[in-house]
Amino acid sequence: MVRTLKKELIMTDSAATFDIGMQDGVLNLIARGDWRARELGGLDERLRDFADDSLGRELVIDMSGVDRLDTAGAMVLQRTFLSCQTRTEISRFIGAKDAHTALLEQVRDHLAPCHVAPLQGNAVIVVLDRLGRGVVDAYYSAIEVLSFIGVTLSTAARVAMRPARMRWTPTFHHMEEAGLNAIPIIGLMTFLIGAVVAFMGAKILRLFNADIFTVELVGISVLREFGVLLSAILIAGRSGSAFTAQIGSMKIREEIDAMRVLGLDPVEVLVLPRVIALVVMMPVIAFIAAILGLIGGGLVAATAMDISPALFLSRFQETIIINHFWAGLIKAPFFAFVIGVIGCYQGMEVEGSAESLGQRTTLSVVQGLFAVILLDAFFAMFYLEIDF
Repeated sequence: MVRTLKKELIMTDSAATFDIGMQDGVLNLIARGDWRARELGGLDERLRDFADDSLGRELVIDMSGVDRLDTAGAMVLQRTFLSCQTRTEISRFIGAKDAHTALLEQVRDHLAPCHVAPLQGNAVIVVLDRLGRGVVDAYYSAIEVLSFIGVTLSTAARVAMRPARMRWTPTFHHMEEAGLNAIPIIGLMTFLIGAVVAFMGAKILRLFNADIFTVELVGISVLREFGVLLSAILIAGRSGSAFTAQIGSMKIREEIDAMRVLGLDPVEVLVLPRVIALVVMMPVIAFIAAILGLIGGGLVAATAMDISPALFLSRFQETIIINHFWAGLIKAPFFAFVIGVIGCYQGMEVEGSAESLGQRTTLSVVQGLFAVILLDAFFAMFYLEIDF
């Protein structure tokens, strides 16, 4: 008698299993055993694979062999039944006990089946739809950045009225990290760009026996554009992304929330020192970049065109007016401001995951470069209008 009872208990608590068959073109899933949470670990992956394979096909689930069923078992069965689509009346559950049927109906309303997006027939409409959504997203992103600029400026005005609130130690730290430490790579890049401009210009001007005008080409292009523009591009990729990563990491670790609890303003503590450091250091970096660009151009002129350094300097002083130098240097603090603000804004928008941090760092570089090019185009048109 005891052996018989033990055998019945073993049969009753058998693990959950299922078989798959086909009848009249309709898939049949035959469930057996104990469909409770502790028995479903090995079935979940197989059921998900079956649900993917059954898309677009009718399905009948036979539950006559199910001994026990709890909420977890009912949910996986309903999930498999729905399998990301709405089935017709041919698909159904059969052989279920009344209690099991009631449980299946209860969990059905709490499932969120994934609806397959209908395939768009017209590719032009799809492209226009994505373009429109991108424009709308860009518009709202621009509004948010402008709002953050306003917050930064208002905070700067408040700190200016109370200079004791200014955090000089982090400001000087960021001047060193974002400014001085960037000079070697920026100087090397502008030196090479000056050399390339001189070499390419000499190659073209030699066709017209106008090699000497390489001095004007190098001087004007480096002083007005290349020096400050290349500096801003490298700062956006180097320091702007670093600002986003630093502030974003603090956001993930909830340090910014802790600052607010302590009564500290994150914009005043984190954003303002970084922006001021860039605004102060960017003209210095642009000046050094312009000088090194001129040295690179002069070196190529001396080696490839027989224009001696003395002749290069003499011609440079005669033909290049000081306005070209100021035209480039004036743009530097504006470039630095937008790079710093965008980098800090994207760091503040990190949402607590490594994926979000990576996305925001990428956006910081992309938006910083876009803002720099946009500002450069604005200054070019402005200088043209005022004949500067």
